Amino acid sequence: MTTPVDIEFLHRLADAADAITSTRFRQALEVDTKVKPGFSFDPVTDADRDAELAIREILTATYPDHSVLGEEFGLAGDSRFQWVIDPIDGTRPFLCGIPVWGTLIGLTEEGVATHGLMSQPFTGERFWGGPDGAWTRRGGARHPIRTRAVDDLAGAVLHTTSPEGWPDHLLDGFARLKTATRMTRYGGECYAMVMVAAGQIDLAIEPSLQPYDIVALIPIIEQAGGVVTRLDGERAEAGGPVLISANQGLHEQALRLFAA
Repeated sequence: MTTPVDIEFLHRLADAADAITSTRFRQALEVDTKVKPGFSFDPVTDADRDAELAIREILTATYPDHSVLGEEFGLAGDSRFQWVIDPIDGTRPFLCGIPVWGTLIGLTEEGVATHGLMSQPFTGERFWGGPDGAWTRRGGARHPIRTRAVDDLAGAVLHTTSPEGWPDHLLDGFARLKTATRMTRYGGECYAMVMVAAGQIDLAIEPSLQPYDIVALIPIIEQAGGVVTRLDGERAEAGGPVLISANQGLHEQALRLFAA
């Protein structure tokens, strides 16, 4: 890989988004809804749009030849380097005042995620991954993060954001995973996914992700020792039904059980 970007630039983009999202959190917002299969309400706010515009402005000025894919304003440009951004991943908890949302900023080269960052400004946390590993920071010095060494489904903690939106053909597989694992939790959004990287959760599964939901998280999880693929075993940058696991052995067990 020859990505000409260092991780500090992603922090700069996150700073610009944080300045907007942190001041709008738990405040009155303009809320619209988008069409999303399986959901009657898919919210978008002025904070989503303004934060994405702030990120895009810096990207356009700094890397005008790179392409950008964002949740709110779509795709711009065509390049081997593509920025993939979600200004507020978890708009529902954002509206509810629950700090499990985050700003996701990822970079791909030739379709492979190389750098990623998740910022949660209310808790003051950043999680990021790149060629020098996976890290977190809250206030002071950064610390490396590592997935947990769970080698059996029976000892694993499973997470999915919501029981809503699961297509019928995936429900049986999810039910088998729930039965086989130690416990299942809901509602963590992107925060739960970085908790896999941080060694707090062992499996995270989502039935229908978009690229901007997952690209930024892939380098964080992989550099921490985890595995991210679609349920068909292919790479997850394009989204779809995605499984995140603490390690390769656990991942293979979960995929086999899901497909049984």
